[in-house]
Amino acid sequence: MRIRIKFRKYGVMRFIGHLDIMRYFQKAMRRANIDIAYSEGFSPHQIMSFAAPLGVGITSDGEYLDIEVHSTKSTDESRDALNAVMVDGIEITEYVVLRQDAKKAMTSVAAADYIVYFKNQVDFTQEELGKKIHQYYEERETIEVTKQTKKSERVIDIKPLIYVFHPCDLKELGWQGFFLQLSTGSTDNIKPELVLQDFYQYFGKTYDPFNIQIHRVETYERTEEGLRPLYQAGDNLES
Repeated sequence: MRIRIKFRKYGVMRFIGHLDIMRYFQKAMRRANIDIAYSEGFSPHQIMSFAAPLGVGITSDGEYLDIEVHSTKSTDESRDALNAVMVDGIEITEYVVLRQDAKKAMTSVAAADYIVYFKNQVDFTQEELGKKIHQYYEERETIEVTKQTKKSERVIDIKPLIYVFHPCDLKELGWQGFFLQLSTGSTDNIKPELVLQDFYQYFGKTYDPFNIQIHRVETYERTEEGLRPLYQAGDNLES
């Protein structure tokens, strides 16, 4: 049986890297008595995979991992058991049984939503943002940037990979900045940092990552009907 888990990552846990998060969840599964399956061979390990891991320092409401289990309690019981052993900064929000035709989370990711807001100094007012996003994104046919890989660098046009780009003003949360929906996954993947660095450079400003907080809102897969959140590929399990 395949299970998909959605979780939030916030607070000090945003500074914990992906490998440590993976080890953390391996221990949490044992503490919560999740009947997780193990691989075979001389060095068995929990069957677990993550979808589009976050960079260090990024918070999120839309992180996912898939596990295989021999058996499971209900959605509510399993979610509560996991949350009971979570540290402050990680919260399980969904626990669904994947349907038979569902693909793995790590291979099905297609897009992600981000809110990007200023921590201290406001680099652009909301009025300025609207005009500058229009100049940067709407008025240009291509947006070419140099993307660094492990072995080389190449120039790519990122405009087709930016699905949505507009100002975001969530006054009730004290947030002011950008909303981005970006292509995400194993292919055609761009990070919000790349877009922001190029945006600032285009207008002759210095991009200060310490003044910017990136928050992932949701992660999606592509279906015939369009984009849908990854947890919708499964169903809640009743008691």
